[in-house]
Amino acid sequence: QVQLVESGGGLVQPGGSLRLSCIVSTSIFSIFHMGWYRQAPGKQRELVAAIRSGGRTNYVDSVKGRFTISRDNAKKLVYLQMNSLKSEDTAVYYCNKDSSSYSEYWQWGQGTQVTVSS
Repeated sequence: QVQLVESGGGLVQPGGSLRLSCIVSTSIFSIFHMGWYRQAPGKQRELVAAIRSGGRTNYVDSVKGRFTISRDNAKKLVYLQMNSLKSEDTAVYYCNKDSSSYSEYWQWGQGTQVTVSS
């Protein structure tokens, strides 16, 4: 069973930056298209950034130009660099397979809390 472990969240002031990491426990990580999701209180989980196995990336409009998704296949890691953070970015962030490419997810990890507040 694939395990997902997210880290790197925290409390940051508006305009600040954070880098999230997710380690994926599968030996064939490199073939999967991956995504970062977030879920704010009272809202549905949404896909905010995706990276295909070949490295092509996509972002939801609200984070374009501020967030960057990347991956290290050798280390089985996917990253989310978040810059110019806004209060509306406050959420629990998760990684998983890219929902636009697959019909099923791996079991969700615990996520990492990002709080943007002054």
